[in-house]
Amino acid sequence: SEPQGETLSTNGDNMETCTLYSCELTIDTNTVNKQLKLSDNNRKVTYVKEDQSHPDHPDRFDFYPQLLCRTGLTGRCYWEVEWSGNVDVSVSYRGIRRKGDSGDCLFGYNDQSWSLRCSGGGYSVRHNKTVTPITTFYSSGRVAVYVDCPAGSLSFYRVSSDTLIHLHTFSTTFTEPLYPGFWFGSVSSVSLCPLQEGESPPGGEPSSLLTT
Repeated sequence: SEPQGETLSTNGDNMETCTLYSCELTIDTNTVNKQLKLSDNNRKVTYVKEDQSHPDHPDRFDFYPQLLCRTGLTGRCYWEVEWSGNVDVSVSYRGIRRKGDSGDCLFGYNDQSWSLRCSGGGYSVRHNKTVTPITTFYSSGRVAVYVDCPAGSLSFYRVSSDTLIHLHTFSTTFTEPLYPGFWFGSVSSVSLCPLQEGESPPGGEPSSLLTT
């Protein structure tokens, strides 16, 4: 039988468990929509009105302001992002459509992807066109994702100082590697947070990189 993931609590005491599986995300520049500007050594992405000079590519999202990261995840992995504005923090199968404005291309509106929508008004999750609001008192500018692919678990958290505050967990069966991705509303940005080996994440021991 396949290994099962740790039971994730909702009161923050699983921070060390999650950060043991910290992984370094790398943006796949061939997927980046032309209204997304890369900066900080491709660690920060900002929505802009002016088209950027990204060359045409079959993998590029040509309508929605989205991107995918480069490495497909098959084990356990944890990452954090800082966000502003109105963004989706997502995971997707590689086969999600890239061309056109149908729901088949949009994170959370098909059976290929799962998303956490972050905005000043709060959070919601979406998968296959089903949107679920999350009741929380306020939103913070940093969220975390922990995925355990063998166990079929995808969890989203709000990061507040040294605590992980559970927002939602999807329980499903993942049939393919998962690729982290992001959708951007206007005046929005995402920064990939460094959680490299030798650094101490909030409330955790120095993390180790997951190799896939």
